[in-house]
Amino acid sequence: MATSAKSFLADAGYGEQELDANSALMELDKGLRSGKLGEQCEAVVRFPRLFQKYPFPILINSAFLKLADVFRVGNNFLRLCVLKVTQQSEKHLEKILNVDEFVKRVFSVIHSNDPVARAITLRMLGSMASIIPERKNAHHSIRQSLDSHDNVEVEAAIFAAANFSAQSKDFAAGICNKISEMIQGLATPVDLKLKLIPILQHMHHDASLASSSRQLLQQLVTSYPSTKMVIVTLHTFTLLAASSLVDIPKQIQLLLQYLKNDPRKAVKRLAIQDLKLLANKTPHTWSRENIQALCESALHTPYDSLKLGMLSVLSTLSGTIAIKQYFSSAPGTAATTARSFDLVKLAQECCYHNNRGIAAHGVRILTNISASCQEKDLLPLEQDAVFGLEALLVLCSQDDSPGAQATLKITLTCMVKLVKCRPHLSQSVVESLLTQLQSAQDAARILMCHCLAAIAMQLPVLADGMLGDLMDLYKLIGRSTTDKKQELLVSLATVIFVSSQKALSSEIKTVIKQQLENASNGWTAYRIARQASRMGNHDMARELYQSLLTQVASEHFYFWLNSLKEFSHAEQCLTGLQEDNYSSALSCIAEALKSYHKGIASLTAASTPLNPLSFQCGFVKLRIDLLQAFSQLICTCNSLKTSPPPAIATTIAMTSGNDLQRCGRISNQACMKHSMEEFRNLATRYGDLYQSSFDADSATLRNVELQQQSCLLISHAIEALILDPESASFQEYSSNGTAHVDSEYERRMMSVFNHVLEEVESLNRKYAPVSYLASNTCLCNAVIALLKVPLSFQRYFFQKLQSTSIKLALSPSPRNPAEPIAVQNNQQLALKVEGVVQHGSKPGLFRKIQSVCLNVSSVLQSKSGQDYKVWIEQSQEE
Repeated sequence: MATSAKSFLADAGYGEQELDANSALMELDKGLRSGKLGEQCEAVVRFPRLFQKYPFPILINSAFLKLADVFRVGNNFLRLCVLKVTQQSEKHLEKILNVDEFVKRVFSVIHSNDPVARAITLRMLGSMASIIPERKNAHHSIRQSLDSHDNVEVEAAIFAAANFSAQSKDFAAGICNKISEMIQGLATPVDLKLKLIPILQHMHHDASLASSSRQLLQQLVTSYPSTKMVIVTLHTFTLLAASSLVDIPKQIQLLLQYLKNDPRKAVKRLAIQDLKLLANKTPHTWSRENIQALCESALHTPYDSLKLGMLSVLSTLSGTIAIKQYFSSAPGTAATTARSFDLVKLAQECCYHNNRGIAAHGVRILTNISASCQEKDLLPLEQDAVFGLEALLVLCSQDDSPGAQATLKITLTCMVKLVKCRPHLSQSVVESLLTQLQSAQDAARILMCHCLAAIAMQLPVLADGMLGDLMDLYKLIGRSTTDKKQELLVSLATVIFVSSQKALSSEIKTVIKQQLENASNGWTAYRIARQASRMGNHDMARELYQSLLTQVASEHFYFWLNSLKEFSHAEQCLTGLQEDNYSSALSCIAEALKSYHKGIASLTAASTPLNPLSFQCGFVKLRIDLLQAFSQLICTCNSLKTSPPPAIATTIAMTSGNDLQRCGRISNQACMKHSMEEFRNLATRYGDLYQSSFDADSATLRNVELQQQSCLLISHAIEALILDPESASFQEYSSNGTAHVDSEYERRMMSVFNHVLEEVESLNRKYAPVSYLASNTCLCNAVIALLKVPLSFQRYFFQKLQSTSIKLALSPSPRNPAEPIAVQNNQQLALKVEGVVQHGSKPGLFRKIQSVCLNVSSVLQSKSGQDYKVWIEQSQEE
């Protein structure tokens, strides 16, 4: 009996009609009550799909009770089907409400005379261990079945014992001696001992239990030196240490001892596998001596497969705190310190190894050492790392096999990490990448383009130098006919957009459009347009969206593309802004708003009930309101120029104690105060959008945050220059210059923020109180500077990588989801709310749900006396 659930169970039932939860359950219940075995089995195997579609506790409770009835009265094949359904639906078991009744029906079969039925029941109990960990009758039945003479029943009892030991401290403590006796007993066959030993990995609930289990395993390793026994015992040893934590250093020493002294390759491989597990889980427990011993074993082994495994462990450790402990100055003689560089010697030897995997781990170790260790005697390793990376790049870029591509990914990741930590090495790395791009395979070119884009985002100073080579390659690719051509066109276009930090030249746009006309499909053109929108190249994006409008088959897609075209055109209008030319700025903003309003109408038409585009609509509406607020601020500043405050405005303000009198007219004062409040309100709304975008990636959230900061900046500038110069504080708005910037858009926005803050602060210090003319100029220039940075439409605007939704079931349920639920005020349980969190294909990619907050509002309603009287009269007439 295999413990894993069969995949056919999940696929069963496709093609059935869409039914509501109760109807679907009744349909399956009808099958369970059928007299034909085939129909009963078919009904049973459809339950996992029912649970997946309607994962509500009431339905799951009813369904499992029905399955328990089938298990109680059915034959062994039906019981086996129920067991498989239970194992596949393990995450739904905690939703069973009547656990006692469910267990009672299942447990009744344990008293059967059929050992197979008892075995299936034991496996069923084991699968349910998470919800019944402390059931003493289940504990007793498992212990009793371990003494059975039927092998099937004993194996089922072992399965159940392992599951209960993982969940229950009492059961683990009680069964430990029994397991020990069976393992050490001469009457127990060896194959049964091999199945019993893994149970000991769960004996980690307290220190004494873990210690006694460890002593037993130590005896087994020495008493039974056969390969299978040593492998199973050592692996159980490792898992027990990893769970109990206290014995990990001893376990590392034991594994290193077997790795060094045991001649069997199978045992060495197991030791390496377990060392890798401990390196991932607890790298801080590795001492200098442990790493040194592993280095010596790797240097002396003649087998490439074992060397590859040891280097894999070392490369994992080299990216953690363990590497700093290894290179830290250790007490002792000079000889000890000299030997500590065996890791460097090993990595340098392996960088040019004929096995690609070994070479990749060698350069990764050198890269991690260069990135994390700043000691002067380790600085020459930087060049060794660069040379090793370039050699691997040349080797792997000419080979399109899966192994070469995997090695190339490691190489390019190391290049990005090295350039990030050591910017002075970037020039040589970029030159080698550009050189290899000309002759590499298309699959390798795509990966290399991603690497170049990542480097250019971190170090924009390198970007201009790439452009010529990239354009030559783009023209060359147009004549290619490989399957990877479309992907390569997108990757190269992305690097070109990143490299051309300002507006694209007409020559670049012409080359890209020619290649798209000759060699691409509509999807490729859309992806390139999407990248252009992300990088702020809105003129290119608008032309591509325009060309795609007639190539889509759906009305919703047409409106989606049309909205993107309008948004790109709106942002393109803002690129013509110039400082000190405020009238043209107002006309540019008006033109942009016109396009944005057209776009939001198309975007609303593109939304569907299944895809409401809520984030996109919210983001664009905020952008429209922000542009309107900017326009209103410039108009207010212009009105101050046309009707300036009187010469005695400052004296009046000081006499009256109202600082706003310096602005002149009451209308000007009110407009400025209104503008400041409007910007603060916009900042609050951007914060709300940030909080509600649970599935957004970090770059999108950072983009929203930058929009919020720009609103706060302008409101602060208005307050500091005009409304309340004395109480305005600059400390809370001071930028963090050391913060890491991930994109060119963020870099430019932060530059504008810093410049505006410096201007406002310098005006406040030099010319206190600030003249209305200087303050107006500063505010208008700040608005224009913010608008001149091309807006970046980030990934979440176009696609979701993570999908999270909450499905609620209300009882009593309303007829219409929008209607309120009427309940009597004398009911003790007014409303029952059940819900499940539904995930897409990548749950928890960016963030996970920690808690759910439900807002329930209640209103006490009573009929008026007049209404009640009319109702009586009508009833009497009838």
